[in-house]
Amino acid sequence: MSLQNFMLTLTLRRRVKRFADRPVNVPAARALAQKTAMKMPLPPSWRIRPATTPFQGEWIERQTGGDRENRTILYFHGGGYFFCSPETHRAITVNLATRAEARVFAPDYRLAPEHRFPAAVEDALASYRGIVAAGTPEERVVVGGDSAGGGLALALLLALREAKESLPAGAVLFSPWTDLAATGDSLRRNDRSDAMFRGHRIAGNARLYLGDTPPTHPLASPLYADLKGLPPLFIQASDSEVLLDDSIRLAEKATKAGVAVDFRAWHRLPHVWHYFAPMLPEGRAALAEAAAFIRRVVP
Repeated sequence: MSLQNFMLTLTLRRRVKRFADRPVNVPAARALAQKTAMKMPLPPSWRIRPATTPFQGEWIERQTGGDRENRTILYFHGGGYFFCSPETHRAITVNLATRAEARVFAPDYRLAPEHRFPAAVEDALASYRGIVAAGTPEERVVVGGDSAGGGLALALLLALREAKESLPAGAVLFSPWTDLAATGDSLRRNDRSDAMFRGHRIAGNARLYLGDTPPTHPLASPLYADLKGLPPLFIQASDSEVLLDDSIRLAEKATKAGVAVDFRAWHRLPHVWHYFAPMLPEGRAALAEAAAFIRRVVP
């Protein structure tokens, strides 16, 4: 464990986990996420461009294009489907863009509870279809996301497969939330070790997004879907987080379905530690591995 990780974990326990048993305050969570978002310097040759097409969000791209400009990452931010934004997750998206030599589109998908399931899935489909319609071949696209955004990336793959549309080249998933029914044993097993969350709160928080939808609906909880025919999956999670089993069971089920899976459980790190990459060496290392996967599936 790096010194930075040790200090970060202590800080998260004091400032985040101590409030984890309180009911969710959506406006406060949204305001805090915007206020405390990690800052990620943008290299001089890169820019962030607000966009309304193919969907509202932002592009992270080279100023003047480049040889790899059509290597595209469609990235969905986490935040339990009810808070955060493309702006709060630039520490991840800027890192992925520069390390993978790719342009990144981060859609500003609709959030719960104002827009419950399946609004986020509909927005994910619109984003992907817009990128393809604008001329980027499906085989040059990788989808990705963290936490709820990781679940949304998987839901997008499933929705495309069911619609018999061409799938992207692969998916990168950071601590993905795949089981909104909250049945993983790590919710109990890692309740003390998780630096941010309490396992028994996960099912209740999921209701903000689900509304009356059953938590085992495969487009809300991809763990319950038939995973056959999906493209290669790159999955990272922490062995101390409450959502660890969401990744372990996904990797096992996808492998049994014949999907190529690259899964690694990192040791004693916070949920989506990639978010802290500007200060955390383990975050930068994890993103470097993800970028290598992206370059491999989209040469």
